Amino acid sequence: MLGLLHQDTWLSPQDRITAQDCIWEQEQHPTIEKRTRRDIARAVPGNILADHYPRFRALLGTLFDLGQGQIFLLQTRDGSLGGQIDRHFHHNDDWTVEELFDALGAVDASDRRFALLLEGMVSGATVTDEAAQRQLVEAINGPLTVPGLELRETGSADGYPVFELVATRARGGRPKQLIFGSSRKPDLRLIDAIDNDLEVLDHHDDVLVYDRPIGPAGLRWRDLQTWWQETHHIEDDAEAKRQLWQRLGRSLPRNAPHQTLLFVEYHEIYSDVLPDLPALLPEVWRHWDHKTVKERGKDALVQFRMDFLLLAPGGARIVLEVDGQTHYASEQGRRGERRWSPDGDRYAHTMAQTRDLGLAGYEVYRFGTNELEEEDKDEVRAMLTHFFDNLFRRHRIAAPRRSN
Repeated sequence: MLGLLHQDTWLSPQDRITAQDCIWEQEQHPTIEKRTRRDIARAVPGNILADHYPRFRALLGTLFDLGQGQIFLLQTRDGSLGGQIDRHFHHNDDWTVEELFDALGAVDASDRRFALLLEGMVSGATVTDEAAQRQLVEAINGPLTVPGLELRETGSADGYPVFELVATRARGGRPKQLIFGSSRKPDLRLIDAIDNDLEVLDHHDDVLVYDRPIGPAGLRWRDLQTWWQETHHIEDDAEAKRQLWQRLGRSLPRNAPHQTLLFVEYHEIYSDVLPDLPALLPEVWRHWDHKTVKERGKDALVQFRMDFLLLAPGGARIVLEVDGQTHYASEQGRRGERRWSPDGDRYAHTMAQTRDLGLAGYEVYRFGTNELEEEDKDEVRAMLTHFFDNLFRRHRIAAPRRSN
């Protein structure tokens, strides 16, 4: 991993660092923004690094110029960066990890150098305790979720797990158009294959198509309402909000009360702060094929439609699925005596769909219908509030403040 970083070279440490960064600049590396780096520094349990300090110090020496010791007032005192780190992070314990990162220049370092720092911090060569390794990885992976990255276990070395920085979102582009709000297969056609222009042949209100640019903040309710208000020529904000909410609700399947309950609860829980939260888009089409599954056969695309989609900051695509019995069981028995029985094939199919969505760059959360019973509305609201509050924190969406 650190093959280019050995110090037994004729280059000075600073020249070596400059040369490495020039080489890495020609390569593609995941971007880790300064805010994410600071969030990581604040999340890292510094005591673990202090407990393994000699090895951690050696890692820092391979990545940064720690300098040489100097002499002050007839006493030998190491005034180099390495000496300062020894005093303040190890001996006196008065530097936080964030202050250490600032002193090293880690916050401003190249993306590749910072990635090597993270991988080195959690390696068995630095932390010789697997439980401590995993504790560090868990702390670091929280902030890394926002840019779509994670430290993932990819193997082992000398009996310790190896973690590498990888992208969790396969897609790098932004959505070009959203086709949603339709519980049946929309009637579409490609009118310009070169520009990828689609035409919706259904009545304009049967299928919703959002084709405006989606920025780094994702698609918030205020963005969706502005689009609805302008395309439907509605002057009053409250009226636009009411009509949009009703239209989205009408797209939910009539035989799916649990899906409707999730939709309603989201808007009631966060009614006071809804404009700046991600819009909860129902019945979003991911695949579209002019042929049916029966016609297409084994090569047919699955998971045509998602129950709900949230487009969060940083390009995150969050899928919410409400799973009834058909996702894990099938009806068996004679007519009049039919009952639901566990079906391994159906369950495997559901899990395969989840994996496929994850590999395609979507973050998937599944709710069982038993969790969303109308009779337990208070429990359902508490569960959903806990879920969404934590989801928002994970994606750096401002902590909601509700009047209730």
